[in-house]
Amino acid sequence: MFQGNYEKILEKIAKTSGLEKEEIERRVEAKRAKLSGLISHEGAAQVVAAELGISFDDVKLKIEELLPGMRKVNVVGKIINLFPVRTFTTKKGDEGKVCNFFMADETSNLKVVLWDTNHIGLIESNKIQEGSVVEIANASMRDNELHLGSFSEFKPCEEVLENVKTEKVVKEKNIVDFRVQDSVSSRAFIVQTFEPRFFYVCSECGKKVVSGDKGFVCAEHGEIAAEKRALINLVLDDGTESIRAVFFHEALSKLGLTELEDSERLLSQREDLLGKEMVFSGNVRMNKFFNNAEFIVDGVKVVDMDELIVGLEKKD
Repeated sequence: MFQGNYEKILEKIAKTSGLEKEEIERRVEAKRAKLSGLISHEGAAQVVAAELGISFDDVKLKIEELLPGMRKVNVVGKIINLFPVRTFTTKKGDEGKVCNFFMADETSNLKVVLWDTNHIGLIESNKIQEGSVVEIANASMRDNELHLGSFSEFKPCEEVLENVKTEKVVKEKNIVDFRVQDSVSSRAFIVQTFEPRFFYVCSECGKKVVSGDKGFVCAEHGEIAAEKRALINLVLDDGTESIRAVFFHEALSKLGLTELEDSERLLSQREDLLGKEMVFSGNVRMNKFFNNAEFIVDGVKVVDMDELIVGLEKKD
């Protein structure tokens, strides 16, 4: 069930230590059991690696090999999406700058955050721009983002990267291993449903509108015709953990929720969902009101048993 980064780090530990992969997995599970499961498989694997004297610092890695918490990261990638430099004011009243971009190689892509004015100056002077290949050294992974400070290196690179992965990367994970900012897919059961909530959006840009004196008002388009939308919360459970999931209007029909305005029919459709197993994909974000992670689902599909069997056979 565990794929992606966890498998990659297991392979690296096995190759470096000379131990069998099964032995490393045994140590990882023992470490997680000792910590009452409060650490992810990836995190426990990093602890096991450290106990074996294996460090991933200062090693040039591919983007798909980067893990949350890694320090002294060295990586090369192509800038595929560059956002404008933003200014902000610190709590002390000082002015600072920050620049974000997405970087890709042939394995994956991720968000990079620049905080140092010298690094940002390379962007502002167009010495580095969208499409440039860059080399990064001594950076740090915070969740699923790569952050560069004043001690990091950031410079143009002459390496040629052609077939980079620009599409959104979705990783298959157990819910217990979900982390904020993850783009993930998980096979889980629906164990609880809630009443839908309704809101209105601008018919031009699709952004949320507010009620005005003569109708609805969009921040960008002013008074505008609005479209009614719905969202519904479900609780998903895959046997490792449960999480509150949010389904917006476009995803509701994929669940089979089509009678949103008819409370009696909707109740029947919601009851039919309970205990149903499906594959859900989307993004994990922090709900600031409740201060916990939630799963924003944009993809739903039925479990394909033939595909599942093939996948299990490959893992064996």
